[in-house]
Amino acid sequence: MSSLISNTRILLASRPVGNPTPENLTIETVEQPNPEAGQVLVKTIYVSLDPAMRGWMNEGKSYIPPIQLGDVFRAGTAGQVITSNHPDYAVGDYVTGSWGVQQFGLLTGVSDQAKGDDIRKVDTTIAPLETYMATLGMPGMTAYFGLLDTGQPQPGETVVVSGAAGAVGSVVGQIAKIKGCRVVGIAGDQEKCDYCVNELGFDACVNYKTGDLRKALKAACPEGIDVYFDNVGGDILDTVLTQIRRKARIVICGAISQYNNTTPVKGPSNYLSLLTNRARMEGIVVFDNAANYGTAAREMADWIHEGKLGARVQVEHGIDNFLSTLMMLFTGQNFGKLLLKVD
Repeated sequence: MSSLISNTRILLASRPVGNPTPENLTIETVEQPNPEAGQVLVKTIYVSLDPAMRGWMNEGKSYIPPIQLGDVFRAGTAGQVITSNHPDYAVGDYVTGSWGVQQFGLLTGVSDQAKGDDIRKVDTTIAPLETYMATLGMPGMTAYFGLLDTGQPQPGETVVVSGAAGAVGSVVGQIAKIKGCRVVGIAGDQEKCDYCVNELGFDACVNYKTGDLRKALKAACPEGIDVYFDNVGGDILDTVLTQIRRKARIVICGAISQYNNTTPVKGPSNYLSLLTNRARMEGIVVFDNAANYGTAAREMADWIHEGKLGARVQVEHGIDNFLSTLMMLFTGQNFGKLLLKVD
């Protein structure tokens, strides 16, 4: 009798124009092979939902190749080993990696002899598994390296972050406070702004959907902006450029406002402010810092245990709800780090 199990997975069927639709995806169920020597079978618990996933659906040159048509949809993942033919992994181990939107991942572990899939054991006695997908995962690493290495904030400076209540923005603001900065968030509703100020310790947060954003930023940052961590692009980036100080640093992390455009991406018309203020704008990709993830994780874990760093995690359920959950990122329905639990 076969011991194979069924594996439901999401494939990219076609490339979207504008917002992704169900027609762009295929849901299929296949028999999952058993692991061979050096492999482990992992049951997926969480799939990470990230704005960058929309860009991975497009053809074209980027910092990472696009998802190929017919491939399992790329995603950060976390799960538990259920079968192991690898000496470094035991049944019951919790691991994180990128085996995509599927119920099970068949993975080749990393050993001294050969490098296989990028999977990492995590200790859930130190932090919950969700935390390894949020503060101690890619969002936290993005915030840590983007702010500290690229933004280079100094004590007393004003740091502004857009998408402030999101997975990356919320960590950026808290790290900036830890480093002695004045922190102002930009978010899309009052509940998120209140969360940033009352729970995360931001000094102020501006709701860009109400009133004049330029005036609100000027009031919140009367001496100007030293560091801007941009997660949204578009009009918000353009407005912030009118408020920067001399030698300001603008960190380009994402541009979620532009990802579903059917027209060309809107660039900043106020870019000459970089010239007049001798400012710098630089893009960041978290993978460039992979060699130093361990150092960042240890420091952030200390901050978590000291009560200086935290993050809200929103969990939705069911692999069949993958697309509707992904689209929450683009409609502002998510709050903090968005995960899909594969029940």
